Amino acid sequence: YMNQLMRFNDLNTVRFVTFSCYNNYNLFKTSETKNIFVVNLNKLRNKYKYKLYGYVIMPNHVHLILHPPDKDKISTFIGALKSITAREILNLWRSKDLKLFNKLKIDKDGKSRFAFWQRRYYDHNCRTSETIIEKINYCHNNPVKQGLVEDPPQWHWSSYRWYNGMDNVAIEMDRLEL
Repeated sequence: YMNQLMRFNDLNTVRFVTFSCYNNYNLFKTSETKNIFVVNLNKLRNKYKYKLYGYVIMPNHVHLILHPPDKDKISTFIGALKSITAREILNLWRSKDLKLFNKLKIDKDGKSRFAFWQRRYYDHNCRTSETIIEKINYCHNNPVKQGLVEDPPQWHWSSYRWYNGMDNVAIEMDRLEL
């Protein structure tokens, strides 16, 4: 059940992680917002020494295939990534798209806050190389399944282009040693 999502901390296992935009809104509509996510994903993956094997940014959610370093809890990384991307995108909208910005306002106990992400995330351990490849392919085919493009290479915001040696890659992947 979605609000009882389990946390898996099987250390040193590749993880397939999914997190969604607040209320499943399509908050990743522009290249500008997707780029903010990619830039921060790259920064944090280097800072925390995570390996990134695959990803896709969809209009209302993100899938990542990550390999945490030894003894690192993935929740720290995901929390940092969600926090910095939300802050930067909300700051952008505060000056550019007030209508969308105000749609994300939550008033509770007389206090206002803004939500970009759903609070929880889904996390799956990938224990075999077959599972890792299956999840990478899932990422690459997601935009096609959702009717956003006809073929995976047409979607700029996934790891497909990197895996297929194409130009104009949004973010470099780590080499997968299977």
